[in-house]
Amino acid sequence: MHAATRSLPAAPLTVWAILAMACAPTLALAQEVEPATVASPWSANVTAASQYISRGFRQGWGRPALQGGVDYAGPGGFAFGTWLSTIDDRYVEGGKVEWDIYGTYNRSVGDVGLLAGVYVYKYPGAHINATDTTYDYTEMALGVTYKWAYAKYNYTVSDAFFGIENARGTGYLDLGANVDLGAGYTLQLHAGQGRVANNGIWNWRDYRVGVAKILAPGWTLSGAYTRAHGATDAYDRYTTGVPDSAGAIAISDPAKGTFVVALLRTF
Repeated sequence: MHAATRSLPAAPLTVWAILAMACAPTLALAQEVEPATVASPWSANVTAASQYISRGFRQGWGRPALQGGVDYAGPGGFAFGTWLSTIDDRYVEGGKVEWDIYGTYNRSVGDVGLLAGVYVYKYPGAHINATDTTYDYTEMALGVTYKWAYAKYNYTVSDAFFGIENARGTGYLDLGANVDLGAGYTLQLHAGQGRVANNGIWNWRDYRVGVAKILAPGWTLSGAYTRAHGATDAYDRYTTGVPDSAGAIAISDPAKGTFVVALLRTF
């Protein structure tokens, strides 16, 4: 899933514009003052990743992923956006793309930040034939940040959760930190705990340790090790029934430890 953006304030007048206004009576009439630059509320991002990991699980079955999104930071802390990633039908039956749509409200009080949001996860064309269900689900979230640390809780309000029926009330606790190491480096830490309502065999926990490096304005390279652990052995031999290249049913453990490299471009 994709994290929401924060509101962006308008950029102040440049130093040269301020000086020009102060000296306006003595300047030639033909000289013009450059207008102030205002930050756009719109932003976009594109990512090329060695694979797509969501809450500890390899949704791309270990294959590379292409991702991208668009966000709008509105007035008063309100924001909305959309984000997409390629996935694999060996993890999501009949699915090729995850499409997220979200709206958030952010507010800061000193070093403390507050977040509330609604997230809709869509998997176009994905369908579980055995249970006649889709993978689509909707969550509400509350979060808090303090300097470099954060905590966020997502609560499923739809009847199903990622193809699991009768799962309203599923929760996911996300704890983490983004520590500035200087010189453009950031240490990224995460630990998650998932509890599937009325379907405890699918409960899990996951963690991630990584480092991101700003290469140039708008360019970020990151690497991370990620791992998940199921509460039972339900994920150990996971399959959607899709055959592999040899014609055998593809079976894997999507929670096993793996290393991910990603290159992010923001606009």
